[in-house]
Amino acid sequence: MISSKSSFCRTSLQIASAAAVALTARASLADHYRVPTGSMEPTVHVGDHIVVSKAAYGLRLPLTDTYVLHFKAPARGDVVVLQPPESDTESSRAVSDGALGSVLLKRVVATEGDLVEVKSGHVHIDGHEVPEAQISLDFGGGPDLGPVRVPTGKVLLLGDNRGNSRDGRTFGWVDRDRVLGRALRVIAREGRITMMPL
Repeated sequence: MISSKSSFCRTSLQIASAAAVALTARASLADHYRVPTGSMEPTVHVGDHIVVSKAAYGLRLPLTDTYVLHFKAPARGDVVVLQPPESDTESSRAVSDGALGSVLLKRVVATEGDLVEVKSGHVHIDGHEVPEAQISLDFGGGPDLGPVRVPTGKVLLLGDNRGNSRDGRTFGWVDRDRVLGRALRVIAREGRITMMPL
């Protein structure tokens, strides 16, 4: 009887440890999300499943948003996830399939020090238009911005579907430490495995 209880306790402890490791890894290293809206079309479609590297820009304390080690800063062109800057019901969010809640999915279009302007949905850095093959202007370009200099430690995030995205033109600069990770690829679209890099 004692042996049976001991075996049960040991097995329970192993299962709990494995679950804790998996949860910590998902929160701090990698995660996957389902995208419910079209703010990042045509790059990411409604219903796509994406995989995100939570360690792309550094390591955070497990189950927190606090970075303990930075690697590199988010770069222009990166597709990133972040906690919403405001507590609202903004329509362009990616929804986690797990317990981490809702996050936004946007593209980094300008980083600290850039003189950025957005005109009719097109991004200009230091007076030069940035080539962006992946954007959609089917709903227009959305609000204009700038020219204005990106502050230190901040990034400007936009949706690729420029006229159908509530993004940095509305909620402002985003601190790099609010970026939770980099979206690496679409892993499934319309029920089919794709492994399409972003």
